[in-house]
Amino acid sequence: MTPETWLSDPELLRLGLYAALGTLLFSMLIVPAIVLALPAAYFNEHHRHRLRAERRYSLLWLVVIVVKNSLGLILVPLGLLMLVLPGQGLLTIVVGLVLLDFPGKFRLERWIVSRPRILALLNRFRVALNKAPFEL
Repeated sequence: MTPETWLSDPELLRLGLYAALGTLLFSMLIVPAIVLALPAAYFNEHHRHRLRAERRYSLLWLVVIVVKNSLGLILVPLGLLMLVLPGQGLLTIVVGLVLLDFPGKFRLERWIVSRPRILALLNRFRVALNKAPFEL
């Protein structure tokens, strides 16, 4: 399928619109909740804490991990499509990457948050909602 075919198919356009709106709402609700839920020293540590074994190997936890990673695998390509189609492409890619589990993810998160403009934006948001700013 070519981009011209996608743009001429009303069903694909409708699906793209729903995906764009869904990811926008998801990112407007979930991302701020995650930013507020993280402790101020979260990025100050050099490694991520492991879950206790009984929680890590439960059936419910396995289902949560599979659903979370599946959603991330769906959102990253959708975000790439939204770079050329209407939608929040970069934001969708970032949300998809946050949901995925891969080696080096914590180091990548720390690198992104260590950018001065990103850190200032996150801390301004946290302070406005009476949370301590992130420590690096």
